[in-house]
Amino acid sequence: DAKRRKRRSLVMHKKKRRLLPFVPTADRVRRLEQMASAATALTSSKMEFSNELTYVPSMAPISANQAKLEEGGMQVLSKEDKETIEFCRSMLKRGECPPLLVVFDSHEGFTVQADAYIKDLTFLTEYAGDVDYLKNRENDGCDSIMTLLSPADPSQKLVICPDKRGNIARFINGINNHTPDGKKKQNVKCVRYDIDGECHVLLVACRDIARGEKLYYDYNGHEYAYPTHHFV
Repeated sequence: DAKRRKRRSLVMHKKKRRLLPFVPTADRVRRLEQMASAATALTSSKMEFSNELTYVPSMAPISANQAKLEEGGMQVLSKEDKETIEFCRSMLKRGECPPLLVVFDSHEGFTVQADAYIKDLTFLTEYAGDVDYLKNRENDGCDSIMTLLSPADPSQKLVICPDKRGNIARFINGINNHTPDGKKKQNVKCVRYDIDGECHVLLVACRDIARGEKLYYDYNGHEYAYPTHHFV
């Protein structure tokens, strides 16, 4: 009897989109030019190169970086995406960098542009620098401080400070949150993840990026605390 048969409901499961590893430029000479452009920018900014979070004795200890303390919780990086990040880290150690070029602009200062076609959801870089408590940096002159951990206790809030150490992420510009065209320029998203219990900030392409296109992300993606009125 058709009336007595159990009706099977069709459940559609949206396939989760995974992070993609960056694809290094095949030409070794061109890769050296890309790395040299980043090195020039770092030297001009009086910074040391570092692709990792660094913990200085006079600042926050590594034990303070606990993702479980994030107010409201923090998304955990999946096993597959973690493997992608580890693969990218191994490429970086071999001198195989993402296809990015640091170019000086007379209006915007140092900017980062794609030196090859980059697919949507490609991992570009981790935001690196010294980890410190926000309370120690409230009167800091660094214009690139990034939120790392926002716990319920504001005195334990952690930030990444790329004033002395950092990588190419330091030079990716932000969009203007106050103009209609600002959002249209965004092609990178900044995402905080729980990786093995620690907080990390990853920069990922949020759409396909053409070669020669400048990279932009929303400095106020998590909290509206950064003034962007003057951004180009």
